Amino acid sequence: MSKINSKTGNDFEEQKQELIAALKACGAVRYGDFTLASGKKSKYYIDIKKASTDPRTLKIIARQAALRIKEMDVDTVAGVELGGVPLATAVSMETELPLLIVRKSAKEYGTKSRFVGDIKPEDRLVMLEDVTTSGGSVRDAIEVVRETGASVKYVITVVDREEGATEKLKEANVQLVPLVSAGDLL
Repeated sequence: MSKINSKTGNDFEEQKQELIAALKACGAVRYGDFTLASGKKSKYYIDIKKASTDPRTLKIIARQAALRIKEMDVDTVAGVELGGVPLATAVSMETELPLLIVRKSAKEYGTKSRFVGDIKPEDRLVMLEDVTTSGGSVRDAIEVVRETGASVKYVITVVDREEGATEKLKEANVQLVPLVSAGDLL
């Protein structure tokens, strides 16, 4: 990733504040007792699916992710079903890069493929994720993509819960790029 100059750094900080305000305004940050996909219990829940159904917030996410992608050497935007699909679709439209959808499992009918869209061994993908906690689900998708010969060096997440995803993805030689962290929202 290329170095970010101070003006771009300031722009990223302004964008982060815009996204935080939008996530709160659309009701994506909720408090209570929740069980996360990782099985962990939490006193707060970040519902990016709610944010991705709000056109204004989705547009902010897509624009901010697209700016970070300009700093990356990638040629395809990918998202894991379900949460990553609207995000990756919006980012694909914003960047005009091809879209790849990664299914959690192969379908039992039709093409029986784990992928929707074209994937070639020379492809360089950035994965879009709604929320990262441990990084387990996106790491599984990365492995499936890599089995085709394609590469994944970056995961852009809307919110990183700061609970180990950065480290887990680093073990897989992937850089996590959060648009905001849980600490920024709470």
